[in-house]
Amino acid sequence: MIALHELLMATCREPRSVVCVDGANVTDFATFRAHALGIAARMRTQPDVRFVLWSDDPYLFACALFGLLAAGKEPVIPANAAPGYLAELSDAYDAVLDENELAAWCADTAAVHPDKPAMAIDANAPLTLFTSGSSGTPKAVHKTLAQFDAEVQTLEAAWGALLADAAVLASVPHHHIYGLLFRVFWPLAAGRPFDRATCADPAQLQARIASCSARRGGTVVVSTPAQLSRWPDLPRFATLLPQPLAFFSSGGPLSLDTAQRYAAQFGAAPLEIYGSTETGGIAWRRQDETQAWTPMPGLAVRAGAGQQGGALEVRSPHLGHDDWHRTDDKAAFDEHGRFVLQGRLDRVVKLDGKRVSLSEIESKLLLHPGVVEARTVLLAGGSRQRIGALVALTAEGREALRRDGRVLLLKALRRHLAAWFDTVVLPRHWRIHRALPVDARGKVQAQAVARAFAAREEGFELLAEWDEAEGRVFELRVPHTLVHFAGHFPGLPILPGVVQVDWAIRLAHEWVPGARTLASVEQLKFTAPVPPGALLRLTLAHDAARRRVSFVWRAGGRDCASGVIGYREPA
Repeated sequence: MIALHELLMATCREPRSVVCVDGANVTDFATFRAHALGIAARMRTQPDVRFVLWSDDPYLFACALFGLLAAGKEPVIPANAAPGYLAELSDAYDAVLDENELAAWCADTAAVHPDKPAMAIDANAPLTLFTSGSSGTPKAVHKTLAQFDAEVQTLEAAWGALLADAAVLASVPHHHIYGLLFRVFWPLAAGRPFDRATCADPAQLQARIASCSARRGGTVVVSTPAQLSRWPDLPRFATLLPQPLAFFSSGGPLSLDTAQRYAAQFGAAPLEIYGSTETGGIAWRRQDETQAWTPMPGLAVRAGAGQQGGALEVRSPHLGHDDWHRTDDKAAFDEHGRFVLQGRLDRVVKLDGKRVSLSEIESKLLLHPGVVEARTVLLAGGSRQRIGALVALTAEGREALRRDGRVLLLKALRRHLAAWFDTVVLPRHWRIHRALPVDARGKVQAQAVARAFAAREEGFELLAEWDEAEGRVFELRVPHTLVHFAGHFPGLPILPGVVQVDWAIRLAHEWVPGARTLASVEQLKFTAPVPPGALLRLTLAHDAARRRVSFVWRAGGRDCASGVIGYREPA
């Protein structure tokens, strides 16, 4: 292991050792060092101090990061590079480091001659990251390189022997603490190569595993619960060879069902990491062994006292101070010093005089055999606030939905929750999605959950969606206030047929990318009117060979409209 602040000065690192793998191409340490020092030489001429650093390329990002540090600058790492987002952070930085310039500088390294053999980096050099927290408002988190160095030392102590000299593959971005640590800092400090690509699907992952394994001692995969839960259902996932030495997961709890599927396929469940941007890693678990979390080596944890007793508190070298840090998670400890999380203390709401934890409702929903993921949100509207629940279903839950329908399934979920909660606090609004909406970090943001309960831009409310053997099914509500009812017809409003076709095309496109590249609409039939307030079910079936999607609208047990959408082959 090399201390991060000594990385560019290190003489013990073999110059030809591999830092980055990109298919058949590899980048060695000597080249990485030259690129970083070349950027540092250029940056030392700049008067600004705080630079926004953004690049989708983890190698360019790593070169620029260490170049900025070597030049005495402060890297500011945003969650994304959207202009509006950066405008919100304008007080946090002086200038933006252009990604195109970075690429050009690295390509022109030979023309840059650093004025010193190496530029010393301050062990306590500052870095700024951003987290949205539960509110979605960007929040600056100031850390030092020493904190990251302490964390990579902890990670190496825990799993260095397991990883040995494996290459690191990732499906997560490197702009957040999890990806930054596991994809950039830890591999560089430990002398393991990291893959330059971000693997989004099993086919790409398979190609990268094969490529990296051919020249290294295996691979490890750094991912998120959302991605890990979807991969087993995709083609080619079961054929991943050589099998990765380990899967890492962070950003939220992995479902037990997913953990068990990985254990059955690969011999062990993913290694889950619990922590936050502020605290760094706190604990880990493998759910085929235990549901409890084990503290990281060198950390102390305890359950706090006071008004909100049971709050998890941590003392860690990753914090940058020696005091106890209180988290907003409630924890219960066992006799072995491990703990089980019991929800967020900052998500307690009051409805009709009753206090209830949204996290506790979610945890109890997950005990139902039909639910694999659940998020709740407080919804405003009318004279009273209500809780909305967004759920994704297990195979058992999807079967119950097909057999009994949405209404009966939701009644069953409410009865399930009634064993723990007063009726007045039970969710009144429900949405069923195939999977919960996640951001680039694999996190489910509160705003995304709230949007699931709002009318879509097309005007309807999407109540449920699920897959069946013959295709995909959507259930939606047609609001009374829908603009399309105006003048169609006076005294007897009905939903225009052209709107039904448009909605079918739009929803088909969400399932079959390219379906909106319309070639034809055929076999149209309108057999029953759709009034305001109707509950509609849309069933889609895809004929990929003929590039056709058939659709059927039903309301009240009878067909309303049907047809076939023909789409063009992508250009």
